[in-house]
Amino acid sequence: AVVSTQSTGSWAWIKVMLYYSANLFKIHYLMAALVIAKFLACILHSIDFYFISSQGTTDEAWAILWYIIHLVRGLLLFISLALIGMGFAFVKHVLSYNEKLILATVVPLQVVANVAYIIIDSSEETALYYGWWKKLLIFVDLVCCGAIIFPIMWSIRHLQQATERSDNKTALILSQLKLFRRFYILVVVYIYVTRIALEFLKVVLPFQYVWCSEFLRESSTIIFFLITGFKFRPYVANPYYKLVDEEDEDEFEMAPVAGDRDTLRSRRADGTEVHDGDEEV
Repeated sequence: AVVSTQSTGSWAWIKVMLYYSANLFKIHYLMAALVIAKFLACILHSIDFYFISSQGTTDEAWAILWYIIHLVRGLLLFISLALIGMGFAFVKHVLSYNEKLILATVVPLQVVANVAYIIIDSSEETALYYGWWKKLLIFVDLVCCGAIIFPIMWSIRHLQQATERSDNKTALILSQLKLFRRFYILVVVYIYVTRIALEFLKVVLPFQYVWCSEFLRESSTIIFFLITGFKFRPYVANPYYKLVDEEDEDEFEMAPVAGDRDTLRSRRADGTEVHDGDEEV
């Protein structure tokens, strides 16, 4: 059921991209790679469980492929969430130093987390360093989850500041602000369910019902992907993409939050820039 749902979701997202090909951004291709990687991970994980049920052990070739796709999926997930929260490609095309630092921190930490997961998955609970690797996995994963929340908070802060500076675009900015706030709540709920609630269920549930925790993980992930894809789909009327009013010829570019001297600037259609404090001629 999970594999069929993932395949349907991947097909639907690709179909949406083809239909709205004129409104695509680079992040949409990254999101497509994520859903495809998730679909492949489900297939490989199913094959791995098949060998375990039939032969009593995993097949090394399929297990290695599963670990590789699991690593790629984890990287794509956190990079996509971070870039969406930063508004990259939608609202701006340049990342600030702090935002680059977030990405430079999340990527290697995700590699460490996946290495820890591989060691835990391929080891017995009685192994010498099993408990240490499990604690490392939980800690690193929570750090990555916390790191991707900061860009969303920065974007919300910038939009709040933009509502105070702009008069004719207040309604548009407020719609963007509402979208980011909902995305923030969605990410927080997803992190709570998949990182905290699942660990609690694994401890509380009897052994024969442990599968319920994995079912909850996959179900919540699918719901999270569906809502995120719907909110940030390549659609003309989506307030995330519409940065300026149709009657305005100026193009807004929201500067990244993170710096002490970052400012909101507007770029004119002729290519010249007008910074805060400069007078227009």
